[in-house]
Amino acid sequence: MDIKEIQNLIKFVAKSGASEVKLEMNDIKITIKTGGDERIEPTTIVQQVPSLTPPTPAVVTPISSAIPDASAAPSATENDKFITVKSPIIGTFYRKPSPDKPTFVEVGQEINEGDVLCVVEAMKLFNEIESEVSGKIIKILVDDSTPVEFDQPLFLVDPS
Repeated sequence: MDIKEIQNLIKFVAKSGASEVKLEMNDIKITIKTGGDERIEPTTIVQQVPSLTPPTPAVVTPISSAIPDASAAPSATENDKFITVKSPIIGTFYRKPSPDKPTFVEVGQEINEGDVLCVVEAMKLFNEIESEVSGKIIKILVDDSTPVEFDQPLFLVDPS
């Protein structure tokens, strides 16, 4: 049985008003269920070819201390001068454009506004995350090939 015959069978069952039809032939078993009076349209599954999309700007916010504390005051003042680059989307974080290429950035590296910092893959689309600030990479907060959430901190940048 080929795909055309299966599609025709689905259309026939949907028009007939039957709620369920089972068909067994040799090594093929097909069960078609409809929602009663609802019409079931055949579903078409389309696969997309992975491609690079236009760069997605990163969300940049300054770091601030969550709990003001006398013992944490020097640390809070230190972190206030750093900018956090956050993930603009949910996906998988990659430091390299491909496994055989070098990383986009390293700790201590000077970056400029518009430089690509990493790639976040979401639904087979690879989104380049660009810096919105110039400065120096202080810390990389996420391991390579790990899932990231929306607004999750990725990098600490010293803009001075």
